[in-house]
Amino acid sequence: MTRLRADFVLLLVAVIWGSAFAVQRVAALHFDVFTFNGLRFLLAGCILLPVALWREHPRIDGRLWLVGLAGVILFLAGGLQQAGLELTTAGNAGFITTLYVVFVPLILRIFWKESIGWISWAAAGMAVLGSLLLSTSGRMQVGRGDMLELLGAVLWALHVILVSKAVRKVGVLTFSAGQYLAAGLLNLAVSLLTGQSFSGLAGGWWTIVYIGVLSTTIGYTLQVFGQKYAPPSDAAVLLSMEAVFAAFFGYLFLVELLQPLQIIGCVLILVAILLTQVRGKGL
Repeated sequence: MTRLRADFVLLLVAVIWGSAFAVQRVAALHFDVFTFNGLRFLLAGCILLPVALWREHPRIDGRLWLVGLAGVILFLAGGLQQAGLELTTAGNAGFITTLYVVFVPLILRIFWKESIGWISWAAAGMAVLGSLLLSTSGRMQVGRGDMLELLGAVLWALHVILVSKAVRKVGVLTFSAGQYLAAGLLNLAVSLLTGQSFSGLAGGWWTIVYIGVLSTTIGYTLQVFGQKYAPPSDAAVLLSMEAVFAAFFGYLFLVELLQPLQIIGCVLILVAILLTQVRGKGL
């Protein structure tokens, strides 16, 4: 797979994740965050594990700690995101979460001493500004919930970096199935310990199936495939297109209209995508 094809795969992931927002809003009416995340991650893991065993014949060795770590990061990032949403607006949460686009090259520079070109920084900055306009129409207030979302954004950035590095050592299917199962078990453990109910399955089972199969099994697995060949900085900006597609599907299915500043935000994010391709061609 070439870098251009890998970038296309990551763009497809952004489409899938963006389309899932409406379904997740329905799921919130039936499940608490830990029950929902637990069931959808376990479903994805159970679907993918037999395929991983068949195609990759994984062995239990010292590299599997990377799989467990990815699962823990998925669990923590999702929990912080949901906790923040209880204290802040969805617009603020959407913008702050997208800050992982900036955190990825920053973390790579600080901890891995990787050289990050000015085009990558420019693309990241445009993506963040675009997400700000798209999510909040230019208005933003910072509170406790915003800080929780900020911590979550750091974890999402770490997950992007971990995926890029881990798939060089662990099979893609094995890595994906393992992180889903780890995240699912952690979420369900918290759900059971806090006495959450599974009564929502009667009316919301289809949301588990939709998100578990399409957004998680297909989306996250394609993310891992794409990141095996695309640099982390490319992946961060491309995956930020999720916000654009979320807005599009919100308009398509929920009749949520975009304001002029939000349209400008979409354009900025698209320009950021083009900048990553210019850098990839060495221009």
